[in-house]
Amino acid sequence: MSRKSAARKSPARKTPGVDRKWLGGAALVAAAVLLGIAVFQMSDGEKADAASQQSAAAVDPRYAELAKLARRDAADPLAQGRADAPVVMVEYSDFQCPFCRTFGRKIEPQLIADYVDKGVLRIEWRNYPIFGEESTTAAHAAWAAGQQGKFWEFHDTLMANAPEKKNTGALTPDRMAELAEQAGVPDIAKFRTDLDSPAAAAAVQRDVTEAYSLGVSSTPAFLINGRPVLGAQPIEQFQAVIELAARDGQE
Repeated sequence: MSRKSAARKSPARKTPGVDRKWLGGAALVAAAVLLGIAVFQMSDGEKADAASQQSAAAVDPRYAELAKLARRDAADPLAQGRADAPVVMVEYSDFQCPFCRTFGRKIEPQLIADYVDKGVLRIEWRNYPIFGEESTTAAHAAWAAGQQGKFWEFHDTLMANAPEKKNTGALTPDRMAELAEQAGVPDIAKFRTDLDSPAAAAAVQRDVTEAYSLGVSSTPAFLINGRPVLGAQPIEQFQAVIELAARDGQE
């Protein structure tokens, strides 16, 4: 993945109501980390090796501040895994992003089997729709599915059925309702109402504000106990950072 192909301009400059002070001083620390640590980002086809990741992660005390962004809300329908899991991975993602789909289809299921199901990892989704109106519709729909306990089922269904090209006109509210039905959302009328609700807009805006405040300019982006990982990296890199974070939590 080249820097050119991976980089996506943040939409937050065009998003009304973004509060740049929302995260206060932690935002400044976070932005510096996310934008300044290239070891976690693919560049010109080169991948950071696990040893380099571990070395960088082990020496930077700022990760403790970033780790506080984990909400650890046991009632959060857009999260999975124990609220008290030793490792939390915060995922900033857009359903139209091809790299997000690669992660969601090929990498995340294995991380769930290897770490979430064993109580080591918690995954907290953040909607970060950076590709326009259809991305926003999908984000609102995902939130609406979560209100009926079906976020992850909807997530998987949409990831499997999203068009390869962005903004084709395919991700309409009606299409979202069809996918919600496929995902097992029980009350489609409520789903439609929730999708168009101010509560959905506010929830998605909260995530957008957080991502913007962190300086996130591309998707997917992750914080693993505060350690930034950018892009759909090979699974070995996620494993290295997760296992390092788990070990740190035992010390």
